[in-house]
Amino acid sequence: MLLKIHNIYAGYDGGDVLKGIDLTVEKATTTCIVGPNGAGKSTVLRVLSGLLKPRLGEITFDGHSLIGLAPRQILALGIVQVPQNHSLFPSMTVRENVRLGAYMLNDSALVARRLGEVEEMFPIVKTRANDKAGNLSGGQQRLVEFARCLMLDPRMILLDEPSMGLDPRTFKQVIETIKVMQSSGRTIVLVEQNARTGLSLADNGVVLESGRVRLEGTHTEILNNPEIGHLYLGGTLSKA
Repeated sequence: MLLKIHNIYAGYDGGDVLKGIDLTVEKATTTCIVGPNGAGKSTVLRVLSGLLKPRLGEITFDGHSLIGLAPRQILALGIVQVPQNHSLFPSMTVRENVRLGAYMLNDSALVARRLGEVEEMFPIVKTRANDKAGNLSGGQQRLVEFARCLMLDPRMILLDEPSMGLDPRTFKQVIETIKVMQSSGRTIVLVEQNARTGLSLADNGVVLESGRVRLEGTHTEILNNPEIGHLYLGGTLSKA
C-alpha cells in the first residue's frame, strides 16, 4: 500500500468532520471518494496535503508518517493537490504559472525537461504560453493546473472536484486528461461530485457519509450496489 489512513479524526473550530476514517490506496491506482455534501470528501484531501491537521489518527505514505508535517514537507514526499477552486495567478502567464509547479527544484535542466514533457501532454501550455492565465476559460485553467502539478513528477495526485463548473466539451477533455495521467502510472485520489463519472474512472471507490466510511470496494461493487445507487447515483431501490 502506498497510502494508509487509520482512525483519522479532523475538522474545524473544534468539531470533527472526519470521524474515524480508515482508507488505503495502492500504488498506480485511482481511488474515487463520493458522498453527499458535507460528508468530508474534500476534508480528506486537506488532511492528506497537510492543510488541515488531524486531531487523532495516523497517516503513512510509503512508510513515512504524514502526521505533523507541513504542506511543503508533504509536497516534497511527492503528494500534490489540484484544488477545487481555480488556483492560477491570473496576472502571470501560462508558462510562468506552470513553472511555479517546480519551485522546489534547483536543477534548471530538470525544470526545462519537465516543462517540455507537460507541453507534450498539454499543448495549451505551449500554444498559450505567453497569455495571461486570467484570460483562459475555466476549463483551460483546469488543464494548466494539471500541467503545473506534474512539474514535480508527483507520486500521488489529489484532485478535488476537477469537473466542477465545466461545459460538456471541456468536461470530456478533463476526463481524457485524467485517463492520460492514469496511463502514465500515476496514483490518484479523486473527489468527484459527479459520482458515476468519478467511479467509472477509478479502480476503487469510497462512499463517505457524515464523516465515516459507509462503503469501500471496487468501482464496480459500488456502482452496482442498489442502496448506494439509490442514495448517491440517481438510481432506485428495488421493491423486493
